[in-house]
Amino acid sequence: MATTTTDPAPRTVSSRASLAVLRSEARLFLREPGSLFWILVFPTALMTILGLIPSFREHDDALGGRRVIDLYVPVAVLLAMIMAGLQAMPPVLTGYRERGILRRMSTTPVRPSALLGAQIALHGAAALGSTLLVMAVGRIAFGVRLPAQPFGYLLGLLLAVACVLALGALVCAVSRTTKVSAAVGSVVFFVMMFTAGVWVPVQAMPGTVRHIVQVSPFGAASQVLDRAATGAWPSWAYLGVVALWTVLAAMAAIRTFRWE
Repeated sequence: MATTTTDPAPRTVSSRASLAVLRSEARLFLREPGSLFWILVFPTALMTILGLIPSFREHDDALGGRRVIDLYVPVAVLLAMIMAGLQAMPPVLTGYRERGILRRMSTTPVRPSALLGAQIALHGAAALGSTLLVMAVGRIAFGVRLPAQPFGYLLGLLLAVACVLALGALVCAVSRTTKVSAAVGSVVFFVMMFTAGVWVPVQAMPGTVRHIVQVSPFGAASQVLDRAATGAWPSWAYLGVVALWTVLAAMAAIRTFRWE
């Protein structure tokens, strides 16, 4: 009886092509000092400036005996993610589509999805790298304790990264040009900065505003990271809010995204 085997060559070629795209995009990404600054340097720099304010290093009974700088470490972590997913990534992908790069790639062994995957991987890695930098500087310079519930903190980080990348993909999907992408991304960016607690930590917001903010993706993520930092397992309600926003944004991006 004759047997048939599946030729692994096309799959191998596709995998090698995807790795080549990832290496190429990584080189281009590292040549963009602006993106690297806003993702890797700015969140830590902002946290450092706030940490140098004497009153922010004093324990406050209204914050449960914690200091303002303790609250700003998770905020700076979320800021890095927002920078990566909503400011840095959408203009790149929209520019590729606007210049016809994605359309031309569809005629090669490299599928356009490889380019999208490479961008998501690079910006996600940059956001996580910035997270480590923020936490290290917070610990060394200002004595901010490391998360007392590391597994809950890691879960919150991964969910938040997935959420911001899904939102960034959605911004790219609904934006036909780089100018539109920059405009839409900026609006979403400032909204998410507020809900993440960049101007006022979520824990210090008035009751009604805090309740509204906590159902936003980064308001909920801020609560997840804050609870994990203090040693408590994050509320499943807040984890569910972040996960729901991630799923909704990803589904909307998939339905509306166009390669051309």
